[in-house]
Amino acid sequence: MSRSIELLKRRYLENLKDSSSLFVGIELEYPVANLEGRATDIKIVLDLMRYLISTLNFTIEKVDDFENPIQLVEPISQDRIVFEVSYTTIEFAFAKAESIQEVEYRFQRYMDFIQRKLGESQHAIVGCGIHPNWDKNQNCPVAHSRYQMLMNYLNLSSTVTDASLHNFPEYGAFICGSQVQLDVSMCNYLSVINAFTQIEAAKAYLFANSDFSGADWDTKIARDIFWEESMHGIYSENVGVNARLFKDEDDFFAYLDQSAIFTAERDDQTYYFYPIRVKDYLDTNAITAYDLDGKEYILHPEEKDFQTHRSYQYQDLTTRGTVEFRSVCTQPLDRTFASAAFHLGLLVNLEKLEAYLEKANFFKIFSRDYKGIRRQFSKKSLSTEEEEAVAQFAKDLLILAEEGLEMRGRQELIYLQPLKEDLRL
Repeated sequence: MSRSIELLKRRYLENLKDSSSLFVGIELEYPVANLEGRATDIKIVLDLMRYLISTLNFTIEKVDDFENPIQLVEPISQDRIVFEVSYTTIEFAFAKAESIQEVEYRFQRYMDFIQRKLGESQHAIVGCGIHPNWDKNQNCPVAHSRYQMLMNYLNLSSTVTDASLHNFPEYGAFICGSQVQLDVSMCNYLSVINAFTQIEAAKAYLFANSDFSGADWDTKIARDIFWEESMHGIYSENVGVNARLFKDEDDFFAYLDQSAIFTAERDDQTYYFYPIRVKDYLDTNAITAYDLDGKEYILHPEEKDFQTHRSYQYQDLTTRGTVEFRSVCTQPLDRTFASAAFHLGLLVNLEKLEAYLEKANFFKIFSRDYKGIRRQFSKKSLSTEEEEAVAQFAKDLLILAEEGLEMRGRQELIYLQPLKEDLRL
């Protein structure tokens, strides 16, 4: 076993436990929009954070370089409200819960206060996968080293000549997603990753919500292009849908070994550099890196740099003993928890899901090129054959998700109702 794979296994397998518990972790990112169509007023959003401290008893966990609160925590629940890359995007990061209802209750409570406060200034949180006024906002990062580094790194795309990258490196400031994390174990994490890799075409059909006005892209999920054709996608294994199913643990970590490292910390300073495959990182003699001001430095790889490794696969094994599902756009506010319920129900019903996918007629028609069919079924218009096939595929999956939620017995089926109505079930 190579040293790089040994370090990856230590990082990602350490917190996996064989447990019967199943908690739900939900993260929701939202644009804060000026309802008059102009740029979001940053002062209004900063004032909102201070308002939450005074009215909902949130406490400050992180501040930016100007001492503005940028990450708040609710002491009892441990929920967090943070700026996500820019000051025009807010993320709700909910502590793990036993049911979706627990999360919804707290979300609605926070939103009641937030929307009322923002509404006083003609602003609101909106359920869009791309900020509706992205082209009017400044799209600059939060004044914090992590976000500044990330934006500077993405801006390196302007110097790359041997890859086809888009011209929107600031995209991190205006795209928004709906993530769910579910507990997995040593016994099932690979099965979960493999199964959910196979359903990305149906998820594209069900959850597309990031049409982009700034480019002539034939997709309703511009988030995919933003991720995959940016610096994050220099190595395809680093982002998006997994290219294949994994035979075993060694095969999975061999794939992860192809992902990238692009940042390191030295003496409390953050640096970024052109991506280096994990497998090559420790054998690299010297790295030309940049600080947040763009000044050039020479770094030497260290094993501790693996502690900040993060890839961006859509089925992402985390360091918290969960798989994070990352491919869903922020949803309209009337279906906020549909995606979480869909994933949760299928995970509970994993054995039947695997059996169904093994024989699914959908793949006989459209192949098992999982990356390719995700892109195919996110197009703005589908042929009659495509529409009928993917709708049936989605219906079959929705029925399996319903069965899983029924097995849980926590009255969570209500969250699938918008999807059932779309599919006329």
